[in-house]
Parts: sequence; structure tokens; C-alpha cells
Amino acid sequence: MDDNLHSLPRRLIELRIEHADIDNLIDRATVDSGGDDLSLRRLKKRRLRLRDQMARIEAELEPQQPA
Repeated sequence: MDDNLHSLPRRLIELRIEHADIDNLIDRATVDSGGDDLSLRRLKKRRLRLRDQMARIEAELEPQQPA
């Protein structure tokens, strides 16, 4: 059971949820035009890091294609 808590598919799901949450925060900050530019840039950088992490995990989970 403990192995399932630290599995790659579970981590990918967690990253996707966090990515969606950050998307929502960015959308709200954009609508509220009085938003802090520095905070918005930090959120966007965090979102990009999450995308990179998700891409790496997805690549690990995909079966290797024969050469």
C-alpha cells in the first residue's frame, strides 16, 4: 500500500492537480488587473516547472519503443 503512495502515476496526478490550481490562480490574477506582476511571473514559472516534471514522468511511464 505504501508503494502506491509514492508511485509515478500518483505523482503525475498530484502534479496535474497542482498545475490546474496554479492555472486558476493565474486566471484570477489576470482578471484582477491590479494583480502583482512579480507574483504572476512566479506562478507562471512554477507552472512551467510543473509541466517539465509532468513531461519527465510521462516519458518514464511510456513503454520504450524498439529502435
